Amino acid sequence: MRIAVIGSGAMGTMFAARLSKAASVSLFGTWKEQLSTIEEYGLVLTDHSGGEDKYELAVGDYSSNEGSYHVALILVKGSQTERAAAAAKNILSQDGLALTLQNGLGHVEILEASVGPDRSALGITSEGAMIMGLGRTHHSGAGVTYVGTTPSTEERLSQIAAVFRNSGFETHLSQDLDGLVWGKLVVNAGINPLTALLQVRNGFLTTDKVVQDLMCRAAEETRAVAEAKGIKLPYESASTRIVEVAIATAENRSSMAQDIARGAPTEIDSINGQIVRNADHLNVDVPVNRALLHLIKHQISTGDWRSAISSLSGEIKGHFEYLALIGNS
Repeated sequence: MRIAVIGSGAMGTMFAARLSKAASVSLFGTWKEQLSTIEEYGLVLTDHSGGEDKYELAVGDYSSNEGSYHVALILVKGSQTERAAAAAKNILSQDGLALTLQNGLGHVEILEASVGPDRSALGITSEGAMIMGLGRTHHSGAGVTYVGTTPSTEERLSQIAAVFRNSGFETHLSQDLDGLVWGKLVVNAGINPLTALLQVRNGFLTTDKVVQDLMCRAAEETRAVAEAKGIKLPYESASTRIVEVAIATAENRSSMAQDIARGAPTEIDSINGQIVRNADHLNVDVPVNRALLHLIKHQISTGDWRSAISSLSGEIKGHFEYLALIGNS
């Protein structure tokens, strides 16, 4: 099987390396320094147990690989999905599949518009990875990957899932991913933007009562939106779940925290932005998610999220004023 991994960040390089054990893999992306380093020196992948392996990965060329890949695995930021979808259309074989494992919502719809619904698939993963430097990625936590099937994609996705499993990824097929997708969104909504604003690891969010309260409120707001959409989450309590994940991934740096630190595009529109848009449509109140969206966007545009706190109001403003003090200490 020929797999094009589109995305040269932490998750893209980690998946590309591991999948190369069981398939022919090429890495595509726009991060030129990263790609040239990997092409010349290979990719070093470390894990939480201290293990280190080096992988020789082929770097793909969009212009010379038309119609030759069975899978395009999409692992870019939300703002780059349209470009990745266009690339997938160019490089996939006639019966190839574009599979997104991105955080947030709205990605598979973009893929469907580009390559067609019978050549698109939505998945989610709780695998974790961090960039440690050019050509160096840390596989920070093993997780589970779920891929949603339809009658027209099930056979091909069964073959793809087998390759994932042979590469060491626990992978399951599902005919209904909505609950799992929103279950992950609940967690991402609280952990990712808060760690990005404070530039802390996940575990810090459970060490301060006000910070943990904000994290849990973002999660509960997201649960309320899912409930309004008629979606049942795969756990009973959003607050309990997000605290459990923050503790279990205490040493991880979220993808959004990594992106803000290096000035890269974030997933804020695909996560909190999508929550706010769905909430507005359903008349659900989501003040914490709205504030997080506003502050991250202000950080991206000005480099100083604290200066945007004055535009908030009420109790939320006080909580984020406290957050600014925490961030300065």
